Amino acid sequence: QVQLVESGGGSVQPGGSLTLSCAASGFDFSRSLMRWYRQAPGKEQELVAVVTSSDGANYGESVKGRFTISRDNAKNTVYLRMNSLKPEDTAVYYCNAVAYRGTMYWGQGTQVTVSS
Repeated sequence: QVQLVESGGGSVQPGGSLTLSCAASGFDFSRSLMRWYRQAPGKEQELVAVVTSSDGANYGESVKGRFTISRDNAKNTVYLRMNSLKPEDTAVYYCNAVAYRGTMYWGQGTQVTVSS
């Protein structure tokens, strides 16, 4: 059974940091493209960051220089380190996997709230 389980969300003040984790199981994680998306109330889903199976990373313009995506294939886990958080980063963050042959999986999401 495929599972993507996000954790690490919460409430933080502007300028603070959080690290999200996404633990994967049930598919070949090491060969999969892993992504973080987010969706704020009333807004479209936004691609935040991508990490390839060979550790290449790319970021959405709004988070470049502040967020870092990484993966640990030994632990089947992808991370999103978020620094210098802003109120506009408030959203539900979702982990997404594009597995071998293009099958896509989603986590249940974790809430991040940035507020003073």
